[in-house]
Amino acid sequence: MRVWIAALLACLMAGLGPLALTAAAHPEDELCLPGGGMDPALCRELQELDRAGAVTSRDGLPDVRDVSLDRTPLETAIFYIRIGFEHILPMGVDHILFVLALFFSSRRLKPLIWQVSAFTLAHTATLGLTAAGLIAPPASIVEPLIAFTIAWAALENILFKEPSAWRPALVFGFGLIHGMGFAGAFGDLDLPADIFWPALIGFNVGVEIGQLAVIGMAFAVAVLIRGALKQAGRPDLYRPVLVWPVSLAIGAIGLWWAIERAFLNV
Repeated sequence: MRVWIAALLACLMAGLGPLALTAAAHPEDELCLPGGGMDPALCRELQELDRAGAVTSRDGLPDVRDVSLDRTPLETAIFYIRIGFEHILPMGVDHILFVLALFFSSRRLKPLIWQVSAFTLAHTATLGLTAAGLIAPPASIVEPLIAFTIAWAALENILFKEPSAWRPALVFGFGLIHGMGFAGAFGDLDLPADIFWPALIGFNVGVEIGQLAVIGMAFAVAVLIRGALKQAGRPDLYRPVLVWPVSLAIGAIGLWWAIERAFLNV
């Protein structure tokens, strides 16, 4: 039985291992290339504007304000759900690790619901404000802070058996920071005004679905390991076998990212 538990844990740690090699969780994509993640209809319109010699913006690219897509707001929102989901799975490595840190912070459902709700409310607010241009935090500050929140949330799982009373408030603050990171990815799409809000709503819904998918997969692994420990008569080993090693790995990755993004990225 112990060998089976160790194998499960090894598989989980192997999945986390490659994440440490991916320090930039928001890579600069060639958005209009196949698989680049940009709305293909928008790409086609921009290419048409470029060929027609349309008025360009200051950076020499076609001005998206001249673009109008033949798509209803509902169709736009549905389309961008996929883009938001893909920003979490598989692209949002840092956000995946933070959600996992939240999941492993408690063995009871109610504290987890409070934390996830606080995180969702916060990142929704700053995603909207940043994407709308009302606030403009620099990525050079936001990205190291996101990494620091990952490390802090994970290491708290080792220090505290249950979340403290102020943990939801802390997670809310962390969510504000993560929302700015989501907005950076959304802003890279450079959308025209007539599809901006439907796309933003769809993107945010996709992000939420991605986060729930991460929690669901973590829950499945946790149930398997809990069941194995219960059969072995050692349910008390859940935290030493799963929570502590996974949280330690997440915390180490978060600390390395924080250092790399703050001091090593030129």
